[in-house]
Amino acid sequence: MYVIIVYDVEENRVSKVCKFLRLYLHWIQNSVFEGNITLSKLEILKNELSTVMDKNEDSVRIYILKDERFVDKEIIGLKKEE
Repeated sequence: MYVIIVYDVEENRVSKVCKFLRLYLHWIQNSVFEGNITLSKLEILKNELSTVMDKNEDSVRIYILKDERFVDKEIIGLKKEE
């Protein structure tokens, strides 16, 4: 499956969340990651992510798509992907 993760976390946790997500997905731009991942790895990611973030202050959105082929992407301006 293909996921897009967007997060808004307190400044003191940004680098920790970013570093953690890089283990599973591709950094696209500030606070945005995407990539292919198995369901089991996504469950591990969600469980571990909940220990890194503060659920009372931080927000993470996970968009789950069946396949990257069903995503139309258009980039305007600088492409920040690694």
